[in-house]
Amino acid sequence: MANIHPSAIVDPQAQLADSVTVGPFTTIGPHVRIGEGSSVGAHCVIEGHTTIGRDNKIFQFASLGADPQDKKYKGEPTQLIIGDRNTIREFTTFNTGTVQDKGVTQIGHDNWIMAYVHVAHDCVIGDHNVIANSVQFAGHVTVGSYTLIGGISGIHQFVRIGDFAMLGFQTRLSQDLPPFVVAAGNPAEAQNVHQEGPRRRGFSPERLSMLKQMYRLLYRKGLTLEASKAEIAALRGQAPEADADIDQMLDFLAQADRGIVR
Repeated sequence: MANIHPSAIVDPQAQLADSVTVGPFTTIGPHVRIGEGSSVGAHCVIEGHTTIGRDNKIFQFASLGADPQDKKYKGEPTQLIIGDRNTIREFTTFNTGTVQDKGVTQIGHDNWIMAYVHVAHDCVIGDHNVIANSVQFAGHVTVGSYTLIGGISGIHQFVRIGDFAMLGFQTRLSQDLPPFVVAAGNPAEAQNVHQEGPRRRGFSPERLSMLKQMYRLLYRKGLTLEASKAEIAALRGQAPEADADIDQMLDFLAQADRGIVR
């Protein structure tokens, strides 16, 4: 049996793995599933159609699976899905999706999500991200993997953030942030190429050099976006191990309907 504090209220229909722990005064609704090894702190509310994977650590006062903050929401059974091994700190609020989009808000694996972070309806957040205190994601935001997002930043609805991107403290992001790019400011402006994260993940010097070249073509040559894309495409084959990074950048830019941070 799960280790549930006597003061917690867990609906009998909720599905909790045997090794789950639930702290005092926490409320868990009937459509919640929590996987092996996960812990839920005191005074949390987990409701809605919420699925939480293995070995997550959810700190006190988190609110997970509440209705989306969307006036069009009419009570449809939309979902929140959280992966494995995430750290979810105090006063975080993750809402379920809406039928106007996928109907699912999704958090991946191995994310470090600090206090007061809000993840709105239909957001998709990848893996291995570090999201600092009080970051606010509006609806329909997509975040890749291995990003660093600075505290008290606000991300506009429908914005995309690419893999290994980095957002500075107190940044207002209203356009897409390409992979491997550091941005900061209000509004956000590109600052540099992000190399430390890729270096820690084992990128070779050749791949890191190619990241610099892509950044220069996007931001330092005075080219239009279309001209930058053509020049980046021409880099293929110069360092074959970096071709996947080039393709990733081009794929991201091809879908930048909101434009990119410049």
